[in-house]
Amino acid sequence: YPYSHALYPYIHALYPYIHTSMPVTLPGYFCNASFLFLFQLRTMFFPPNVSLKVLGNHTEFQRVASLLQDTVDFDIDANASVFETNIRVVGGLLSAHLLAGRGGMELEPGWPCSGPLLRMAEDAARKLLPAFQTPSGMPYGTVNLLSGVSPTETPVTCTAGVGTFILEFATLSRLTGDATFEKAARQALRALWKTRSDIGLVGNHINILSLKWVAQDAGIGAGVDSYFEYLVKGAIMLQDEELLNMFLEYDRAIQNYTRFDDWYLWVQMHRGTVSMPVFQSLEAFWPGLQSLLGNLDSAVRTFQNYYSVWRQFGGLPEFYSIPQGYTVDKREGYPLRPELIESAMYLFRATGDHTYLQLGLDALESIEKITRTPCGYASVKDVRDHALDNRMESFFLAETIKYLYLLFDPAHFLHGGGAEGDGSWEAGGEDGQCVLGAGGFIFNTEAHPLDPAALHCCSQHAAERRETQTHGPPPGQSQTQDPPPDKSQTQGPQSESIALKPGEKKTAPALSCPVQPFSARFAVLGQVFTDNT
Repeated sequence: YPYSHALYPYIHALYPYIHTSMPVTLPGYFCNASFLFLFQLRTMFFPPNVSLKVLGNHTEFQRVASLLQDTVDFDIDANASVFETNIRVVGGLLSAHLLAGRGGMELEPGWPCSGPLLRMAEDAARKLLPAFQTPSGMPYGTVNLLSGVSPTETPVTCTAGVGTFILEFATLSRLTGDATFEKAARQALRALWKTRSDIGLVGNHINILSLKWVAQDAGIGAGVDSYFEYLVKGAIMLQDEELLNMFLEYDRAIQNYTRFDDWYLWVQMHRGTVSMPVFQSLEAFWPGLQSLLGNLDSAVRTFQNYYSVWRQFGGLPEFYSIPQGYTVDKREGYPLRPELIESAMYLFRATGDHTYLQLGLDALESIEKITRTPCGYASVKDVRDHALDNRMESFFLAETIKYLYLLFDPAHFLHGGGAEGDGSWEAGGEDGQCVLGAGGFIFNTEAHPLDPAALHCCSQHAAERRETQTHGPPPGQSQTQDPPPDKSQTQGPQSESIALKPGEKKTAPALSCPVQPFSARFAVLGQVFTDNT
């Protein structure tokens, strides 16, 4: 319900920003005007679209996806944040593309390795590539979508602005067969890795040309958070030992220098001395990330610390002084961030402990009681008296509501197919021979779900095409067209999957396929994790 109440005013007031500017004062007649979808189609940012599918509104998902294809043009003279455009636009389009089958959209032959939303994502990502053309490979923070990087662009960017591309860019490369994007993301990650301090920490802002750290505070919160998130999720999605090893080395330094009584403080990156004894609300993703690695004891204790702050105020202030046990001056706001709810969702999946459902209930009641307005939900200006700010951030729709919904829907298909989810999977790829959605999904930092099985499927097809082009088809097979499968000679569950059309759903049989369920996703990396811990 909060999603539908907030959606239309968000769409009206979005253009050209990534938040509404007036949920408190927006005229009431805008609240249910469905034609106002057209306003947001003039902007690149559309986080709610994937949420439409996740929450089951297939009609609007199909309509908006079609309108996006007809309306959005990235050839515009506008400066865009490379980081934000990637996680919102590229990530959102890739996710919508991968969910198109379940959303009832008409699919191209060969989907998910082709499709109009995939081509849009590729167009958007190409607009970002000029930012990566630096000696180090680390990207500038801003790029003009028409003319590239301005000669006056600052070379200083935050750590997350360098290290938060591997999920979207690797997905794009593996779906399209163009390695350019993944190579750019990996080069940036490797360059950033080389700049860590002697004690293994990275700071908050770096000059991408001189490779000097401009802000030397090390922590897990604002300016750094999604860098660590993408190392872990990239390792899972891509089965990548290099990314996992990077994170494990960082994690050792983080535990040694920044962790105190299951809180994480900010320290000087070279000396490890405390610089800010505060908890930031953006850090609340950390217990969920730790749960993905199996570090449940630590994750649970840290979550309890963060949850105690929520209970104290009915929301998480942006900054919380750990020694004083109270808010920090001028950082008392709560803009309806999703991170603590996100961690609750992961920890509930990992433990089954109903404490996390209670947090979800607390969050829902707080949102309804404190922040609801006639035209949406307003950010809290001050958690001490619950005064409201006249704005609603887009991540409330893209992330907060989505994670709340998924917390209370453990059988949702996004949690994994087969025995772990709703028992459905999809056929995809050439001749419908790929099994999609049965191995769980990875969320990007804007909560857009990505399907690792699709990456495997399309990479396999691309490798087979390259092999055919290099060596020719196997003896007796046509050079120009593969023969259809001989259904009379196939038996069991696999013959059913071959007969399916791309995007068609099927109750999961005992599959024989390369996709592992989410709980087993670390199987390939297990020995690496054991050796390093």
